[in-house]
Amino acid sequence: MKIGSIPQSLIEWVGLKFELAPRALLDTHIAMLLARTVMAGAELKLFDALAARPLTADEAAAACGAAPAGIALLLDALCACGYLRFGDGRFALTRRARCWLLDTSPSPVSDKLLLQVIEWRWLEGLESFVRSGQPLEFHDSMTTGERQLYHRGMRALAGVAGREVARRVPLRRGARRMLDLGGSHGHFAAEICRRNPALVAEVMDLPEAVEAAAPLLAAEGLGERLFHRAGDAATADLGAEQYHLVLMSNLAHHLDAEQNTNLAARVARALKPGGAFVIQEAARAERPGEAGQIPALLGLYFAMQSRPGARTWTIREMAEWQRSAGLKVRPVKRLRTAPGWVQQSAIRS
Repeated sequence: MKIGSIPQSLIEWVGLKFELAPRALLDTHIAMLLARTVMAGAELKLFDALAARPLTADEAAAACGAAPAGIALLLDALCACGYLRFGDGRFALTRRARCWLLDTSPSPVSDKLLLQVIEWRWLEGLESFVRSGQPLEFHDSMTTGERQLYHRGMRALAGVAGREVARRVPLRRGARRMLDLGGSHGHFAAEICRRNPALVAEVMDLPEAVEAAAPLLAAEGLGERLFHRAGDAATADLGAEQYHLVLMSNLAHHLDAEQNTNLAARVARALKPGGAFVIQEAARAERPGEAGQIPALLGLYFAMQSRPGARTWTIREMAEWQRSAGLKVRPVKRLRTAPGWVQQSAIRS
């Protein structure tokens, strides 16, 4: 998947094809305005205000506590961007907005949009990171409120891919225990448990993450089958022959190569015979430009926010950690609902 300029006429197509129009401005100024427009709709609860019925601009302004002139411009922009439609003097949600941007949507991503207001501020340090090479380590400077919103945002992202993740992890029949490393909200583990009624899942994360994400884990409604364990996956003793499945999703890019190699060895020891170790990550390309736009941009962002030496990793590198731990590597799986993300699995013989 790729984000980019989409011509709406033959003239625009020619302009982009032959570089007669400045694509760089479309990729920055217009993309910036588009992002902030959708984020503003989420912050103002505009989409939820339109959930029950179409509204006039004045009615929408009253519902959101906004100025009529300002909300009219926002509504017009959201119509142009495909999130709203206009007819008979009223604005209504399109399917795009109804599927993803309501509190009642099947997998709402509104909390991630709200988190992006904070991430926008973080991204102001991108040039500093590139100049110095020193990560900014945002996670260490978050306030309590920001940390809670961060975990809600991560839960919103997990909700998009959760069912596919649960369907595609290799889990042997009769599996009883799984460990979710760095799992925070626990949604991936919850979905796997729902597909496997005998399974109990332990979600390990740092103490501050456990505290912030505890309400999200409880909201999964699985009781004693899903519980938190405070600990640092980079150093924790995982035991021997404890688990049928160990899932590590979106954690490897926070660790350096030595830490990931060491962790894979401890995971291999913790697996029961026939158990699986699944690394789920946005995969970096072997060569620049090969993996696509999304993984490359995320690679820059993740490196900017993590500790020195941490970054996104290639499929080959992930598989090598598993292979060096004595596990039998399986072919990679690419997630359909999370473009750029892969599941690299390996089995303990």
